[in-house]
Amino acid sequence: MTGVPASATGGTGRPAPRGKLGAAAVNQASLWNIANILTMVRLVLVPGFVVLLLQDGGHDPAWRAWAWAAFAVAMITDVFDGHLARTYNLVTDFGKIADPIADKAIMAAGLISLSALGDLPWWVTGVILARELGITLMRFWVIRHGVIPASRGGKMKTLAQGTAVGMYVLMLTGPLATLRWWVMALAVVLTVVTGLDYVRQAVVLRRKGLAAERAAAAGAGRAEAEGR
Repeated sequence: MTGVPASATGGTGRPAPRGKLGAAAVNQASLWNIANILTMVRLVLVPGFVVLLLQDGGHDPAWRAWAWAAFAVAMITDVFDGHLARTYNLVTDFGKIADPIADKAIMAAGLISLSALGDLPWWVTGVILARELGITLMRFWVIRHGVIPASRGGKMKTLAQGTAVGMYVLMLTGPLATLRWWVMALAVVLTVVTGLDYVRQAVVLRRKGLAAERAAAAGAGRAEAEGR
């Protein structure tokens, strides 16, 4: 009896190297870091936000205020989870997948619900969601050539969208109702402009990637010919 579980020895009866066992323990624990927990909270808030927003036909100021609070918490956690993950090296595969899903889920839930209630034109929701889906698919399209980094314009777009949707969730009247229209207009403009910029970056990145692949293939062909 060695006192070491068989799972830790790999079934060989010999203790696994300390470094490998420690790394496995770290990888298992990393899923439950604070950044991922905030992302999970944001995912849970999505259905809760929709339920609150649609209570009593979706036009009760009190319920809309509670819905706004849930939306605000989701937006705040979006800021902090990414910052914490990068600052304290808490980046995980789960976070890479779940974080953008949570971001788009809460925004899509807000836009679709507001349009269903008649508070926001459907074309606005369509433009924003089409852009978000299109850019996500485009990132996968060029991912083998490189990663398109988030731009400052993209961050401004996210801030404008979050602010505008939050203002529409609240049942504002008077000058504030007019202001929210302009904020949403700014969000739509930034959505379109940054989307076009991402398309440009993707085209350039793909062209460079294909050129590099052709150059590498040509170099390999010459090396093979010289070897003969």
